[in-house]
Amino acid sequence: MFRHSPIILAISCICTFAVFSCSKDTDSPEPELPVTPEPEPEPDPAPAIPDDSEVQYFIASLTGNELPSQGEAAVVEPDKLKNVRTELWTKWKVANLYQSDRLADPQVMSQLNFNNLTETGSWQVTDGKMSYTYATKGNKPESGYPLFIALHGSSTDTYAEWSTVGAWCAYFQDSPSAYFVPRSPMGGTGCRWYQPSRQEVWERVIRLAYLSENVNPDKIYIMGISEGGYGSQRLASFYADYIAGAGPIAGAEPFYNCPAENTANIAFCQQVGANDTSYGRARITDICKKEWQRLAHLHSGYYTHKIDLQPGMGHGCDYTVTTPWLLKYTRNPHPKYVYWENFALGNVNGESYNCREGFYNLRVIEGQHGKTDGPTRDAYEMTITGNNIDLKVMSVSVSPTDKVSQDGWTVNVGTSKTSVPANKGKLRIYLDENLVDLSKPVIITVNGNKKFEGTVSTDRRTMTESLAFFFDPRRIFPASVDVTVE
Repeated sequence: MFRHSPIILAISCICTFAVFSCSKDTDSPEPELPVTPEPEPEPDPAPAIPDDSEVQYFIASLTGNELPSQGEAAVVEPDKLKNVRTELWTKWKVANLYQSDRLADPQVMSQLNFNNLTETGSWQVTDGKMSYTYATKGNKPESGYPLFIALHGSSTDTYAEWSTVGAWCAYFQDSPSAYFVPRSPMGGTGCRWYQPSRQEVWERVIRLAYLSENVNPDKIYIMGISEGGYGSQRLASFYADYIAGAGPIAGAEPFYNCPAENTANIAFCQQVGANDTSYGRARITDICKKEWQRLAHLHSGYYTHKIDLQPGMGHGCDYTVTTPWLLKYTRNPHPKYVYWENFALGNVNGESYNCREGFYNLRVIEGQHGKTDGPTRDAYEMTITGNNIDLKVMSVSVSPTDKVSQDGWTVNVGTSKTSVPANKGKLRIYLDENLVDLSKPVIITVNGNKKFEGTVSTDRRTMTESLAFFFDPRRIFPASVDVTVE
């Protein structure tokens, strides 16, 4: 939860309701006649699925059905990659027309009344209806709006939290921009933003935003206030490959819940009041700042961050810093350095947990530990130099440390990590012209052992597969190599 802004009180609301009634003239009663019910209209027949194997493959991937065979790989010459990507993206859009989920048309932010906020649309999730506001500010840039997914706090009054965060989003000086502001179906401890049902929502929002052409696919951000701050920090580490940046406000997560290492290629802005001591928020933020500084020093050019403990401020700190700063940064969907600790999110509110199956250009075929919410996780570190790909695959053990108790709450503010090389597993490494020179041999080393050397082939089947897997217009990869860990 967080302190409500006086800005909300300044927003006026005028609601007009019209009630219509109809009456029947009973001066001259007529004899009752048998009523013949009108036949129910026949439902519109479902549109026939196109007789196109790639569209059918995409539809199967969206519905969770078994993927049909794509047959033999068809070679795509390097000078044809752009045209084939365009063609496949068109087919992907056709396949999505057979899905029931839609992102409502955006409203105009300046026309919304945050004292009587109405939903733009809603989706059903496991614990009820998730309403959302989707609205834009300013004129759409040629490349599409930057999109902020903005998460609210966790008081029992979710309507107040939702409308207050929406009002802040309208107030932030970041036009032109677009905002997706969801309302949690439950308040209090029922408001958590990271369990599998919520992951389905974020992936849906991003997929539909890509398809809408209303949003710049390289300028999507996750931010939030209080519980939304905690949620945005976890999701930043989980979905770093889809976003340009993240902005937790008045919330700070310890690293056993969300490894900082995963954020090498995004902009990270954390703003917390120095006097915000509840649940160790200020203390954990100080730990975060030191860790991002350490990582940025260790990996020059990566781990861009702005982490501030705002002097004299409590939970109601200055929220206006975050979004204008984040807007300066654009996603790099093809980084040449990637760290991925494949941690689980979930195990809350009656839901289990989930791990990612891929990250940037990496896809797990077989993990050493697999999908686990335990303290030991699979981790991958990839560095590309020229056409040399160095991959380290590790088993990382994580444990919380430094237990702090105060005013009825207890939290571990520290994290301990140890890692050893993995001794089994299989990974698919997708490649394109942004990562390597496809005309020259590629060398892949895994934990110091050469696993592949040669020229990779570029084929349409790999492009189709990677598009279905990542649903990302920037990651339609024409080549892949499978490597084993031993």
